[in-house]
Amino acid sequence: MNIVQLTPGAAGMYCGGCMRDNALVAALRRKGHDALLIPLYTPLKTDEPDNSHERIFFGGINVFLQQKSSLFRKTPEWLDRRLDQPGLLSWAAGFGVKTRAEDIADLMVSMLKGEEGNQAKELVKLTAFLTDSHKADAICLSNVLLAGMAKSLREKLKVPIVCTLQGEDTYLDTLPEPQRSQSWELLKKTVAQIDGFVAVSGYYGDVMRRRLEIPESKMRVIHNGIELAGYAPAPKPPAVPTVGYFARIGPEKGLRTLANAYELLATRGNIKDVRLRVGGGLSPSDEVFVTELKAKFQAAKIGDRVDFVPNVSREDKVKFFQSLSVMSVPATYGESFGLYVIEAMACGIPVVQPEHAAFPELIAATGGGILCKPDDAADLAAKLEELLRDEPRRAALGKAGFKSTVERFNIGRVADDVVRVLGEFGAHKR
Repeated sequence: MNIVQLTPGAAGMYCGGCMRDNALVAALRRKGHDALLIPLYTPLKTDEPDNSHERIFFGGINVFLQQKSSLFRKTPEWLDRRLDQPGLLSWAAGFGVKTRAEDIADLMVSMLKGEEGNQAKELVKLTAFLTDSHKADAICLSNVLLAGMAKSLREKLKVPIVCTLQGEDTYLDTLPEPQRSQSWELLKKTVAQIDGFVAVSGYYGDVMRRRLEIPESKMRVIHNGIELAGYAPAPKPPAVPTVGYFARIGPEKGLRTLANAYELLATRGNIKDVRLRVGGGLSPSDEVFVTELKAKFQAAKIGDRVDFVPNVSREDKVKFFQSLSVMSVPATYGESFGLYVIEAMACGIPVVQPEHAAFPELIAATGGGILCKPDDAADLAAKLEELLRDEPRRAALGKAGFKSTVERFNIGRVADDVVRVLGEFGAHKR
């Protein structure tokens, strides 16, 4: 089957969607499918070999300039291609944090308007490329924020459009009004132009089915998976009890809650010499937050027991997980999946996650962890201590999580499920 995957870059940051789609395309190719990964806005950043096409469509500079001035909606393609150079886009992405929220919100609304938006020229270029260079059997959108493209792609390429749902509501709900309401209303209208939706968890499928009024017949659930090569439990546990966190190093993923829980755990003294390791993506916008956390730990006289390990390679990420006794990323919002949970389990590390969003579903499916009360540092500290004091139970949870990840949460299984679902939505190899 010829599959085109459209995936937006995350402005130089590691992104769960980018990593999932990059690994998925590699798995599809191994299984004999012709899979093309097209990056949008900026180059993709993953910790595995990059499988994306060399050309970037909807380049971030062009998209932004076309939003700000009608002049750039008429520029020749040779000039657009120069502005779409990966190096230039990567450089420009560093200034994204300084862009006004209102500008980003207006751009979001325009993109959702598709051929009626200010970036219509970019959609014409993408459609022409796919028509001339790659006869697709299906087009996969990485997330519903790309839904404005669906109508034009579907009509001109005459293939099914299938859209993954993975955490878009959190971003949309941060937009200022009136753009927030406009975006949700535009998305509801695009549902008719999309043949099928694939949610990364049953929880999130229910959320978006309600909010976008998606018919049940158009909804499927495919849990995320990872490329397992290199992942394995550590030969032996760490020398001292170690709590870990691995996600974006910012407040949204609940790091403040974990910091408070760790302070309780460390100062209580029931677990001798317990350490905390914090890893994941760190952006310039989160550096002030990290400085505050470090000062907090120093004030509690436990700063020497906390390590920050940002922006690591894939190999070092695996070593990070293997250095832990238990992991927790107590996200404060409705997490659609939580790839970091599966990554920890792939190294035999049990997790403690809040009892909300997709986490109860993942814990039930894997048996690789326990739940705590959401946004409750005291309960999180108690649950962490419970596992750290019970080595046999910790080992049993780690073993169950590892087994489930290998069997059910590997990227090869995801690739098989994606091909099956594309067929259900009308995609068939020509």
